[in-house]
Amino acid sequence: MRLIAVSKLKPANDILALHESPLKQLHFGENYAQELQAKAEILPRTIRWHMIGALQSNKCKPLAESVPNLWCVSSVDSAKKADQLEKGRAALMEGGGKQEAKEGKADDDDGRLRVQVQINTSGEESKSGVEPDAATELCRHVRDNCPHLRLSGLMTIGAIARSKATTAETENEDFEALREVRDRVAKELGIAAKELELGMGMSSDFEAAIRQGSDEVRVGTTIFGDRPAKADAKIKEDVEKGEN
Repeated sequence: MRLIAVSKLKPANDILALHESPLKQLHFGENYAQELQAKAEILPRTIRWHMIGALQSNKCKPLAESVPNLWCVSSVDSAKKADQLEKGRAALMEGGGKQEAKEGKADDDDGRLRVQVQINTSGEESKSGVEPDAATELCRHVRDNCPHLRLSGLMTIGAIARSKATTAETENEDFEALREVRDRVAKELGIAAKELELGMGMSSDFEAAIRQGSDEVRVGTTIFGDRPAKADAKIKEDVEKGEN
């Protein structure tokens, strides 16, 4: 089970406090590409960054190219975005950044950028993600056409109403749907289901997600507390001044 501490709009010194001993939290999630890039410039390379928010196509290449320790992009919902991430990571690795991309990772990590395909399991128009029936096509595109990317799994956010309705005795329909999509995609790709991780569960429903087989959960306010308004958020100033 991987815990991603969602650090969006929180200052870099808060992240550093969690990353250093004795807590040694490795994985941090950001919703905005520009904020992630700014934090990555001033924080240790040993942090494993996750881009978990919606990502515009034109920001994919710069992000993948400029952050060697970008561990995963969890919101891939189109072949165009995958292609732009591929171009960015290829530019980094072919430009001498391959070793940087491997720093702080397992010995068998080859520096490729992990991506998760986002699935719209709830069918809500307000949610990003591909339709379940289109999941295999996009996953196959990543595997066949993006050699500098690694398809690590599938993720979903799901409907808030379903999350609130889930109890210890019932299953979240969105989580159940993601499991079914994962199993089908694995079968159609001819790989073992365990090769595709499940990314589901946040502060309000991570316990249910764990029970239903999630490989990672995202927890933000439960760890960091309330966030400031985006206009009031600070990054580098707090690190330099040592303020809270």
